Amino acid sequence: MTKNISANDSQHAQGAVDHTDEHRIENQCIEKNMRMTEQRRVIARVLSLAHDHPDVEEVYHRASAVDAKISIATVYRTVRLFEEAGILERHDFRDGRSRYEQVPEEHHDHLIDLSTGRVIEFHNDEIERLQQIIARELGFELVDHRLELYGLPLDRDKKPGDPRKKG
Repeated sequence: MTKNISANDSQHAQGAVDHTDEHRIENQCIEKNMRMTEQRRVIARVLSLAHDHPDVEEVYHRASAVDAKISIATVYRTVRLFEEAGILERHDFRDGRSRYEQVPEEHHDHLIDLSTGRVIEFHNDEIERLQQIIARELGFELVDHRLELYGLPLDRDKKPGDPRKKG
């Protein structure tokens, strides 16, 4: 889920990818005339339904629960094939493993919680505007970018039941 954050507004959800269509990636593969074996279909469905940014081992775990004959090598090859076809996007969130998401329909950035590894997707119009300004001031036309913020929760030191804890 993508959070849409503006400078003057509170957060509200805005979907970047439809995770309810289990055939989304499979359909993209078919549109690109890719050969779809049954194992590729399972892997495509697992990735289409992913709400997180799984690494290959997590994709393997989920896919092998559906079809025990799927090997980790097949998952690696299939994920690389989907990435090369522009269907998946690879991220390195500094946790030592490549993680994947469907290429989003709408641009978003990421905030990574260093204490849990949780990835929060967000869009901020002010950040987007500032990036355009910076590129222009440096003599460039911005054609693409990737922003990853790394942080720790402000309330990380508060223990459950702590009266200082909000909510």
